[in-house]
Amino acid sequence: MGEADVKMILRQPLFISKQRSLLKVLRKGRNEMERIVTGKEMKALDAYTINHLGIPSLVLMERAALAVTEAMKDAHFPLNRVLVLCGSGNNGADGVAIARMLHLSGYCVDVSILGNQEHFTPEMKKQIEIGKNYGLSFVNTFHLHEYTTIVDAIFGVGLSRTVSGKYQEVMESLKNYRGKIVAVDIPSGICADTGAVLGCGIQADLTVTFAYKKAGLCFYPGASYAGQVLKADIGIYDPKESEDQEGIYALEKQDFRLLSRKADGNKGTFGKILLIAGSKGMFGAAYLSGMAAMKTGAGMLKICTSEENRSLFSCFPEAMLLTYQEDTDIADLLESGLCWADAVGIGPGLGRSSQAARLLDYVLSHSEKPLVIDADGLNLLKGHLDALKGYQGTVILTPHLGELSRLTGISPEEWKKNPLNLTKTLAKELSAVLICKDARTVIGTSKGSCCINLSGNDGMATAGSGDVLTGILVSLLAQGYEPDQAACLGVYLHGAAGDLAAKNIGKAAMLASDIVRYTGEILKTETENGQRNAEKEG
Repeated sequence: MGEADVKMILRQPLFISKQRSLLKVLRKGRNEMERIVTGKEMKALDAYTINHLGIPSLVLMERAALAVTEAMKDAHFPLNRVLVLCGSGNNGADGVAIARMLHLSGYCVDVSILGNQEHFTPEMKKQIEIGKNYGLSFVNTFHLHEYTTIVDAIFGVGLSRTVSGKYQEVMESLKNYRGKIVAVDIPSGICADTGAVLGCGIQADLTVTFAYKKAGLCFYPGASYAGQVLKADIGIYDPKESEDQEGIYALEKQDFRLLSRKADGNKGTFGKILLIAGSKGMFGAAYLSGMAAMKTGAGMLKICTSEENRSLFSCFPEAMLLTYQEDTDIADLLESGLCWADAVGIGPGLGRSSQAARLLDYVLSHSEKPLVIDADGLNLLKGHLDALKGYQGTVILTPHLGELSRLTGISPEEWKKNPLNLTKTLAKELSAVLICKDARTVIGTSKGSCCINLSGNDGMATAGSGDVLTGILVSLLAQGYEPDQAACLGVYLHGAAGDLAAKNIGKAAMLASDIVRYTGEILKTETENGQRNAEKEG
């Protein structure tokens, strides 16, 4: 049997066709976002495939090795001379298999095993034996400058301790390496769950990850260490994926789905919003949030704001106004507006005055409409969480990590150590859809799952960006999107608009108003794409 025959066999689906077909059918009934896994989940899926589905570990390794070697060739990595750095576990065994495949393809390859042979897994021992049978070169010492490409197969997803000793010495030396580096599954030194650097990490140009993307490849700084990420299907599947209500997912461009607008609709058809925002000196927050709501497709908008802002809203004639002063009766002000609205947003630029507190208290006790609480609304919630939990409608909370800390007592550092579980737990405790805003925003849904947003960039770290997100979210709610759907889609749309703004005007020059502008551009493009796809399917 030749190499071509081996490749053909290895490319065949390893999950029997009936099960794969069933999996696809089941997936059609759910939002098909990309599944993300932790290190522990990946190890469990690997074990399930081997022990229950009956696919030998060495077969999975052959597929993984083939995926990495082909990815390097496709990326035109300089393979004149390759060094494969291996640990003692199965990630190292993958590395030995990769080296063997490159060797059999005629490339000059050396393997250096950094791990202690007393800790070799059975698969590692077998791969070394096979490699030696094929005349693979194993070296104890090496000079990095002699190699054009390095394969990082030192640590896999199971790393949980700080890197030290010989591992640290070698990994630190790679910081001055000028060639290309490909990481096997995840860059060594990166926590598979949080993206944290465990002492030191390897900066890869390309990471080939297997079966599912790991959470540590999504969160920073791990995302920065990974370089380009390619996901390889090697035959590991989760048979319960379509039923998993508490999994981790990532929303990407292909998951973008807009509700169709009715050709015979009117302004009331497309959602009516009551936005309680802005105080004296904080007109901008209310303006940005309201404009974002209208640009996202809402039909009508009432902004409840301080009387001092009335004259400033002459630049926003599309918005109706409800204004108040310190002695205004809140019930008279809000009763009809809450009854009229399809969705409510509160918080941007609201301030923390006693009148602001009364506005929030009245909404929580007299409304059942879908509600978004942001900014000062979140700060006013501290000490009043019982009122939040008793709210009769659905709630989306949008704290950045500072606001989350004030609301829950969990510090930003503590959240970063366990972002997924903490977000899911807090969403349940707060009886809300929870959007924890950071460089990688995490959404805790009402079903107990988590969504990691992969759109957006650091140019969006600008005043008013969060106000824009609030407007987008409340607009989607008013148009009829379910809270979980509105939260995931809204955060993605916000980030995608920021990405388009960065592409056209640059990150440094980006303003919150640019995000509003490009939100409309994103919606226009996706609507046109949806129409073309519908015509093709028809």
